[in-house]
Amino acid sequence: MAKSWFGKRLKLTERGSTFMIELHADTAIFLTMAYILAINISILVDFGATCFFSDCNNSHQCASSYQSMSTSPSWSRASLKVAHRHGPCSPLHLKQNPDHKQILHRDQSRVNAIHARTTTKSLRANAANSIPDHTGDSLGTGNYIVTIGIGTPRRDRSVIFDTGSDVTWIQCEPCRSCYQQREPLFDPSQSSTYANISCSSSYCSELDLSGCTSSTCVYEVQYGDNSYTTGFLAQDTLTLTSSQVMPNFRFGCGENNDGLFGEAAGLLGLGRKKVSIVSQAFQKFGGVFSYCLPSTSSSTGYLTFGGGSTSSNVKFTPMLTDPTTPTFYYLDLVAIYIGGQRLSISPTVFSNAGTIIDSGTVISRLPPAAYSALRLAFWRLMSSYKSAPAFSILDTCYDFTGYGQVSIPTVALQFGGGVTTNLDSSGILYVASESQACLAFAGNSDASDLGIIGNVQQRKLNVVYDVAKKAIGFGPNGC
Repeated sequence: MAKSWFGKRLKLTERGSTFMIELHADTAIFLTMAYILAINISILVDFGATCFFSDCNNSHQCASSYQSMSTSPSWSRASLKVAHRHGPCSPLHLKQNPDHKQILHRDQSRVNAIHARTTTKSLRANAANSIPDHTGDSLGTGNYIVTIGIGTPRRDRSVIFDTGSDVTWIQCEPCRSCYQQREPLFDPSQSSTYANISCSSSYCSELDLSGCTSSTCVYEVQYGDNSYTTGFLAQDTLTLTSSQVMPNFRFGCGENNDGLFGEAAGLLGLGRKKVSIVSQAFQKFGGVFSYCLPSTSSSTGYLTFGGGSTSSNVKFTPMLTDPTTPTFYYLDLVAIYIGGQRLSISPTVFSNAGTIIDSGTVISRLPPAAYSALRLAFWRLMSSYKSAPAFSILDTCYDFTGYGQVSIPTVALQFGGGVTTNLDSSGILYVASESQACLAFAGNSDASDLGIIGNVQQRKLNVVYDVAKKAIGFGPNGC
């Protein structure tokens, strides 16, 4: 049983440009992971790894909730339930969770690897020659789980989904060296629709790193934390839902795998290259997918393939491309607002560095000048509260010990096309404990380092990727 935090309930209401957080001594809050506050609601919410509720293992706590959209007759649509892999709603039901510092340390490893790919053209060229998948990211603990079906008959497997990766893969029998996973390894010999892909196939040449064994294509993906997967490039039936089935889906059948995959069976690649599921399913789903990441581990979100009539409150900004790193989804961050006021940051601060949105990075990274302006404004608006020591990569922290009410300023991000996205309060504070609650942003070490919109800042938003129209949309209260 997790230990009680400070035995109070957080009640949050929005008042103008601030959030009011009231603490009532009638409900226990449990803390073993990072807790986050929610917007305009009076419920207990967390960062996504441990629940606040004593009955959080009950199935009703994990019910999915999202805005329904009517399906366009032109495209199919399939929705999967999203859960944080360390929470009670995860199908993995992990017994041990990483602590805050492990989460943030692994997150920094992922960011370092992304920056290594995008800092200079020479580094990009070297990475392309040595590291496949044009990702190189560390798979940290901020990842989310969906369940897909592989093979005939269908075998359900829980996989991490990642917009910063292209190759979908799962661990397979016979396994020469595999990390421990919760579910059984996939046995291709038991699937009537499984087939290896030949070295001579054009699909093999689409991989960044491939080889040949007995005329069968061998894939390899290495990640920035030295995690890796190697095996046969294969095709089999992919089942998303009972009515949405993809025959001949290409994926990696990994027989030599190791790394920080948290007992998941593999990974679902949502990047932009030809091998990704987004590209393979383009004719079926029109190059459109969306997701909502839940603000608590005791609730779920969704990953939806296909368009439909997007809610009117979703506003779209242009999706940009860098041909040297074609996996990533770039967008134009132009301004930051705090407490309703635009920060004095030149738009060139953002444009010189560039910005991507990434489902696998936890904490958003900003150019140094932008982060300094945000930190200073936040510090001034929070001056009535006692400062606390820095926590890992987070350097603007507060001690809320003994407070019955806490007020934090609103934060909004403005993107190209005049699209302003108000962050849920779960994207503003990262609460490690009552005595250490931190601004949930971090600054890059160099002005040329790529900016990243991480998954903490995406919580509860309906995030829509329309590859065909080259647009990324944001809408509030997605889940």
